Amino acid sequence: MNDEQRNVMASGRGFIAALDQSGGSTPKALKLYGIEEDAYEGDEQMFDLMHQMRARLISAPSFTGDKIIATILFEQTMDRTIDGEESAAFLWKRKHIVPFVKVDQGLADAENGVQLMKPMTKLDSLLERAVAKGIFGTKMRSFIAEPNHDGIKAIVDQQFEYADTIAAAGLMPIIEPEVSIKSPDKPKADALLVSALNTKLDELPAERQVMLKLTLPDDDDLYTPLIDHPRVLRVVALSGGYSLAESCTILARNHGLIASFSRALTEGLTAAQSDSEFDEKLSANIAEIYAASAT
Repeated sequence: MNDEQRNVMASGRGFIAALDQSGGSTPKALKLYGIEEDAYEGDEQMFDLMHQMRARLISAPSFTGDKIIATILFEQTMDRTIDGEESAAFLWKRKHIVPFVKVDQGLADAENGVQLMKPMTKLDSLLERAVAKGIFGTKMRSFIAEPNHDGIKAIVDQQFEYADTIAAAGLMPIIEPEVSIKSPDKPKADALLVSALNTKLDELPAERQVMLKLTLPDDDDLYTPLIDHPRVLRVVALSGGYSLAESCTILARNHGLIASFSRALTEGLTAAQSDSEFDEKLSANIAEIYAASAT
């Protein structure tokens, strides 16, 4: 693991850009960008368009390591190039932004009020490729719809099990058990999750650290014990369907928590904008998220 990158992740000022939409969420992301589903045929064309959007974002003048400390890539983005250079190398060498890659293969069907991750059948080979390409860490997402004790425990157990495999490959795992902002009792789900995470963190070996990516909490500073935990490198927040303004308002009230936004980051960006209009809007979004992450 790159020590310079680890230092950036541990104490760098800024936030993480999440650019890891997968097959299921790509049509929606493209639609928000102004590309309708009838503009392309099949997955190949869809992913080509999505890569063009991501490459435009990453190579934009305002997308730099000054405010963005890391970027989470979709596996296909990791395997492609930006401006003739491999995506991970482009991010670190040209922008001084730490590269991560999404490794999960989507969600299983709901059970006990949650969705575990589907079995990761290609994890070992993906981790090998990620290490070879200079990726620093990984991200994997599960989903919590209801405050169900057994379901939340199962999610946390599965996340930490895969985190062991990822750490053994020399990469930093981001554990993302997303709590739905539409949960019938979100504060209870948040509290159950914090408790389950604390239990697993206490069991980690002394030299091990993980990162956590959590839904913005209803109770301010709920995640402080996790942020302060010696086994946690950084705690980051997902926007989870809140607008950019809402996300930043909540984030600013949570001290030491930084953003890892996806949709909120790209809000208002469209394919039709000129490069200068696109960068102006992106720059404003970045400044707003950075300010909320600095509290």
